[in-house]
Amino acid sequence: MHSPYKGKTRLKHWWNTLGYALEGLRAAYRHEDAFRMELLAAALAIPLALWLPAGNIGKALMIGSIFLVLLVELLNSAIEATVDRISLEDHDLAKRAKDIGSAAVLLSIVNALVVWGLILFS
Repeated sequence: MHSPYKGKTRLKHWWNTLGYALEGLRAAYRHEDAFRMELLAAALAIPLALWLPAGNIGKALMIGSIFLVLLVELLNSAIEATVDRISLEDHDLAKRAKDIGSAAVLLSIVNALVVWGLILFS
């Protein structure tokens, strides 16, 4: 079976991909409380990173660490939605998948804190 998207031109494919990505961001904003909180934190932290007296590499690392939190939260939300689509029943593997996704978010937040701390206090 062939994908219906394979015959599209590259420009049309990229345009569609952009649309799907924007739909995903809208869905995450609409349905995921944690993503909204992290997006608010990013809206505050990114301008702060640009304002703080850090070098360009430091600023890039600070901003990159914030984007990493958002990215991992999006992946975690996708995992949770997929698990919930399969079944809403309690299951050890479903719990494990959701817990591991949450652990990834936690580690990305710890990473951001470490990056910011190392840059600001060194």
